Order: sequence, then C-alpha cells, then structure tokens
Amino acid sequence: MVLIMIAAVSAALILGAIIGLSGWLSDKVTGFILALAGGALIVAVIMELIQPAMEETALFPIIIAVALGGLTFTGANYVIDEKMKNASGGGLLAAVTLDGIPENLALGVALIGAAPAGVAALAGSIFMSNLPEAAGSAKQMKEDGKTPAQILTLWSGTAALLAAAALIGYFSLETVDPDTLSIIRAYAAGTVIASLAAEVFPDAYKQSRHMTGIAVTIGLILAICLNQLGG
Repeated sequence: MVLIMIAAVSAALILGAIIGLSGWLSDKVTGFILALAGGALIVAVIMELIQPAMEETALFPIIIAVALGGLTFTGANYVIDEKMKNASGGGLLAAVTLDGIPENLALGVALIGAAPAGVAALAGSIFMSNLPEAAGSAKQMKEDGKTPAQILTLWSGTAALLAAAALIGYFSLETVDPDTLSIIRAYAAGTVIASLAAEVFPDAYKQSRHMTGIAVTIGLILAICLNQLGG
C-alpha cells in the first residue's frame, strides 16, 4: 500500500504533463485545483507532521526545525528566481522539483508507523498540487519549442526523483529514534509551508482569482474529513 501511494503521487507529474500538452484544463480550473491542494496541505502538514512531532519532542526544537525548513526553501527558491527570471517551463520544472523533494520526503516520513489511511490527506494534496504545476510547466515548454517526447522524458525523470525522495524518507528513516524523526518531520513541514506561501497560493490566485479562497476552504475541509476517516 505504501509503494502504491508513493507511485500514485509521483505519477501525478506525468499525468499533469500529458494534460498540459493536450490543453484539457483551463487556467482557472488549474488554479482552482492548485488552491484546493494548498488548503489540504495546510491540514495535512499540521496533523501528519507537526502534531506527531510535538507529541515526541519538546516545543523549542520543533520551532527551530520548522523555521530552518522554511528558511531552506526560501533561500533555494530565491536562487532559482534570480537565476531563472523568465517564468519558463524550465523554471517551473525546477520549482516543482524543489517543492517536491521536501513534500515527498515528508510523505515518506509521515507513512512511518501510520496506517495508509492516516496520511491520505497528505498524499492526496501532494497529488493535486503536482498535477496542475506539471500541466502548467509542460504547456509552457511546448510553447518554448520542446517536443512532447522531450517534455514527457523530463517529467518522467522528475517523477522518479520525487518517488525516490519518498522511498528514502520511508525506508532509510524507519529506524531513526523518535526525537530525530520528530525534528525531520518538523523540518519537512517548514519547507512545505514555505512552498505554499511562495509558490502554491500565489500561482493559484493568479489563475483562479477570487475562487482561490473557496478552493482553499474546500481543500481544508476535505483534508479534515480524510484525516478523521484515517483516524
């Protein structure tokens, strides 16, 4: 079940690239899905990463780890924005990879010691954020002159990389002591929260405008319901 969940989340990148090449989704629908995923990620990060971490470790180390995660993402994201000033498909690919590594690492860590249903909100929200981001990037890559084969190869490689991050998070950290695992959870949570603020919500609002608030609220409600079902 764990492997199936990780494969499904990573496959969203390939599916998104196919959708982007075909032009099936409008910008407004893409933005709505992205906002929906962002709302779900808020709940998933708190309930599946920060809350379990706080049950095992003192508050101060958790706060430091979350802050370091946010700073790491912000710094790396700043470098990408400065090096890739044009919002090209390549820039989006880099941003998706930067977002995806901590998200998928967090997914793998969250799966440790938890029933698959318990992290359904996290996996589902990552799936929903991966899909429109990949679709938008593939669409821009096509407009920049890349062939469909090149685009799908790039996104397939990215999907494999992010799947590896989730597997590393699950298998290599399974025997880590609870305190260390809690710090890793908190650090991953910080990176994901920063990615929501810097990438997910701004992109969603740019595309779906005032429907963004409704989509975030719906995503948050769905994630709460999924979490309760998993519990």
